[in-house]
Amino acid sequence: MDARRPEREMRMSGFEAAIAVERIDEGRYEAVLDDGYVIGEALNGGYLMAVLARAAVDASPHEHPISTAATFLRPGRPGPAQLVVDTRKQGRTAATALVSLVQEDRSVVEALITTGTLDAAVQPDWAGPAPDPAVPPLADCTDFRAEKQDAEGFAGRVDMRFDRTTMGWLDGRPSGTPDSRAWFRLRDGHEPDAYSLAVAVDALPPVALNLGTRGWAPTVELTWHMRAVPAPGWLALHGGGRLMSHGWFDEEVEVWDSTGRLVAQSRQIARVGRG
Repeated sequence: MDARRPEREMRMSGFEAAIAVERIDEGRYEAVLDDGYVIGEALNGGYLMAVLARAAVDASPHEHPISTAATFLRPGRPGPAQLVVDTRKQGRTAATALVSLVQEDRSVVEALITTGTLDAAVQPDWAGPAPDPAVPPLADCTDFRAEKQDAEGFAGRVDMRFDRTTMGWLDGRPSGTPDSRAWFRLRDGHEPDAYSLAVAVDALPPVALNLGTRGWAPTVELTWHMRAVPAPGWLALHGGGRLMSHGWFDEEVEVWDSTGRLVAQSRQIARVGRG
């Protein structure tokens, strides 16, 4: 894989290298998708959205992916990929582009991404209360994937500490409520930013597992919003759902940073797992 990586990417490491894109023409980019973000046989959708956001921001006069509405057409695979950025609007406060990630001449993900620039120093004019219940302290949470840390795949790239009360499905005792809560950070020490937020909103196990479903639950569409520039440190993830019906379920995630600020929100629609 390294032989195919652009020279600029070779000088990077960790998450920064994994999401790197190389501009080859106006609105055209190349990337090498990292096999470290595979779950099962497919690349994590949040990781793919981070790569899409990299291209969108590079083609924009603004610094942050404020809104991303991504449709997942087929599983992404490790290896070479192309990105096409079709700019639809460029303004002083926002720009919008349709970004397509392509492998083997077929679209894998298409996303409408609006970029803007957020000021990390700005305080909110109003903010709602923090989620209740809160994620328990780190010492009271469990890394259920600890035994996989040395293996290839997503669990080796992200460090997640789960609220044990939301993980009963692992022992065949689903709670009956579509909830999931955890602490999140990248294992390479990369501090939270716009791109790691894209990973965070799609990092939790599907909330439908606590309703007794099993197996991979493919995301069909996911929309997420970046609400603030995150502070360094752990991110708190709060996942929930409203309805499971006819083989479909929804999942909502809020991401709160180490200062107790809401920094990202998402909602997705997914298929119920079959395995």
